[in-house]
Amino acid sequence: MFAKVVLLSALVSSAFATVFITSPTSASTYTAGQTATITWQDNNVTPLLAAWGNASVGIWAGNANQQTLLQLVADSVNVSMTTSIQFTPNASIGPTGQEYFVRMESLTLKDANNTQYPEMSFSALFTMASMTGTFNSSVSAEVAGQSTAPIGGSTTGSIATTSAGSSTAKVAAASTTASAKSTTASAASASNGAIGSAVANIWISAIFGAVVLALML
Repeated sequence: MFAKVVLLSALVSSAFATVFITSPTSASTYTAGQTATITWQDNNVTPLLAAWGNASVGIWAGNANQQTLLQLVADSVNVSMTTSIQFTPNASIGPTGQEYFVRMESLTLKDANNTQYPEMSFSALFTMASMTGTFNSSVSAEVAGQSTAPIGGSTTGSIATTSAGSSTAKVAAASTTASAKSTTASAASASNGAIGSAVANIWISAIFGAVVLALML
């Protein structure tokens, strides 16, 4: 049974998250009891990773409005000095299924659009296998809430975001020992839960072209 602490948090209000989580993606499966790796890179959109400083990393479940921390991967990791972290998924945190996502939260940087909340980044929903746990009624309700308040990326590569504002998050499980490991940042995957700068550039070019065409008419 989960011991829960209620706290307020903000979801990222911008589609241009600076911490681009490259793994897990929507195609990823992490197996309980086996070493898994979370990786990320800078998407070259201000603020850069150096501005993020240290961040907490965890495995979460829920929807865009309510989320529960199931496993703390790292309580503090410098995302500009390290681009990956290894951990062992805890089988007891929930059932097998694609109901999980990684949430990274800066310990110092605030959301530029709402400075009372920290800057955050989310992965795509990914699968956890060989699990032995179950979600309690509260977490199950939050997961069911994805039908009206979806969270997590998809094969389209869009970031898991909602409009600015606060959401209710619940801390629900003990942490595991996590080891930080430096590695070369992976190329941004199309199935990732964050949007890359290349996609942003395409959007900007399309908008500029439309404006120019309108002025010529």
